Amino acid sequence: MEKLTGKDKELIRNSWESLGKNKVPHGIVMFTRLFELDPGLFNLFRYKTNCGSTQDCLSSPEFLEHVTKVMLVIDAAVGHLDDLHSLEDFLLNLGRKHQAVGVKTQSFALVGESLLYMLQCSLGQAYTAPLRQAWLNMYGIVVAAMSLGWAKNGERKSD
Repeated sequence: MEKLTGKDKELIRNSWESLGKNKVPHGIVMFTRLFELDPGLFNLFRYKTNCGSTQDCLSSPEFLEHVTKVMLVIDAAVGHLDDLHSLEDFLLNLGRKHQAVGVKTQSFALVGESLLYMLQCSLGQAYTAPLRQAWLNMYGIVVAAMSLGWAKNGERKSD
């Protein structure tokens, strides 16, 4: 796994902490952007709630639970910046799970773009080019591990 610089870690930690304790509203911004970028991804989320619109689904209890989980994964990554390697097995498994439900690895880039969009919206002028790069560096490490798990799961299915 790649290493982050001390400055990257500082920028990531400070910006994440500035979002406050309740990250779910930020996650909703992120997923709203994701579905704007690729409305087809919405079909991967099949919930009991009958959604009349994207906004209805984004506020459904099932989807809010997923948003909460995603924000907790980001929180775990931020909390383990000094040892992202310790999350490798977790991230490999997460990649496997995403492959199993039909997520394509190309979608990981859209999630990254949506994460950056959320940070930009939430942080305003505090969102700088070095901050953006620090988050890209961290996200790249996370996605590399998830992609490896995704690929391993795909290999197993084709055997």
